[in-house]
Amino acid sequence: MNSPELRAGQTRNLVLATVAFAVSFWAWNMIAPLGVRYTGELGLSAGQKSLLVATPVLVGSVGRILAGALTDRFGGRLMFPVLMVASAPFVLLVAAAGEAESYGLLLVFGFFLGIAGTTFAVGIPFVNSWYEQSRRGFATGVFGAGMGGTALSAFFTPRFVDWFGYVATHVVVAVALVAMATVCWLLMRDAPGWTPNTAPVVPKLAAAVRLPVTWQMSFLYAVAFGGFVAFSTYLPTYLNDIYDFDLTAAGTRTAGFALAAVVARPLGGVLSDRIGPRSVVAISLAGTVVLAIVVAFQPPVEVPAGIAFVALAFFLGLGTGGVFAWVARLAPPEKVGTVTGVVGAAGGLGGFFPPLVMGATYEVLLSGYGVGLTLLAITAAGALAFTLLGVRARTATAPPRLS
Repeated sequence: MNSPELRAGQTRNLVLATVAFAVSFWAWNMIAPLGVRYTGELGLSAGQKSLLVATPVLVGSVGRILAGALTDRFGGRLMFPVLMVASAPFVLLVAAAGEAESYGLLLVFGFFLGIAGTTFAVGIPFVNSWYEQSRRGFATGVFGAGMGGTALSAFFTPRFVDWFGYVATHVVVAVALVAMATVCWLLMRDAPGWTPNTAPVVPKLAAAVRLPVTWQMSFLYAVAFGGFVAFSTYLPTYLNDIYDFDLTAAGTRTAGFALAAVVARPLGGVLSDRIGPRSVVAISLAGTVVLAIVVAFQPPVEVPAGIAFVALAFFLGLGTGGVFAWVARLAPPEKVGTVTGVVGAAGGLGGFFPPLVMGATYEVLLSGYGVGLTLLAITAAGALAFTLLGVRARTATAPPRLS
């Protein structure tokens, strides 16, 4: 499989896919870094603020199912540009809604802004087809580092608003989407060995759903990636509520959180190639349990809280890399895109509900967000037990690995 022709295009296409993913995730995360601004301008309650921040996650999650299936059929070289171009108008419409100070329009356009988050389900099968099985953990881990687009958004979006203005910031991101789509169309290529899966989408999805690996990895990814998405979108609000940071200061610290997860994700893929994804995911979840409990006690700023949040992000990022290295090992090659779509959707949905829970349980029973963080620790502990025991019991019935 690792022919000279394949090797020649691996690095270029992996880099292009990763950058396209990062730009898309920046657009997908345009609302969260400005959540404090919207709250002040529109007088939002905790629940309304949580819903606004979480809404783009919904389409970015569920849409991955269709995006993954379409990638199996049309390839990443077409799907990346199509999805980025389709996302650009909604970046501008979100700006228009914000200027009009319309909460309803922000929800509607934020919903469709979620299209930008579906590129994850395009990139995993795309880079997977460029690499032999022994290096797929590395490839999917590096590609997954593109989720650093959330760090870019958290750090730069508030600053761009200060430097250039609110509307101009959205114009810049929309132009970046179209420019990157053009670069992908001109320079990106599908792998030489890739062949379209022309089976009808609905039966193909049904077949993927019947695979044990789909449900097993969906649950684990909902915890690992869902935890990352939930924190990266809600952390500016969290830091404002608990530590009284302003928009820019909260964005800077959220960028640090996301960056730690970005660094950890490819490491999780590489370690999975060496020690196995089960061990990597187990380490990730064990660390998440411990750090969620630590954060629940609201350690003081700057150093204790900073270390706790960065460590939590690192463990979550490690798990996201491990889960998709596991997917690459267990999913039949012709169904990787479809399985990725379902698993990616589960991860995104895992990030949709926690902000709503955090908003609903703020200062309920426990101080601050103690209830929400306790629930995270309990969920991660259950996922750890499933990683060590449940997957092992069920993979015996999974399809044989193909390469």
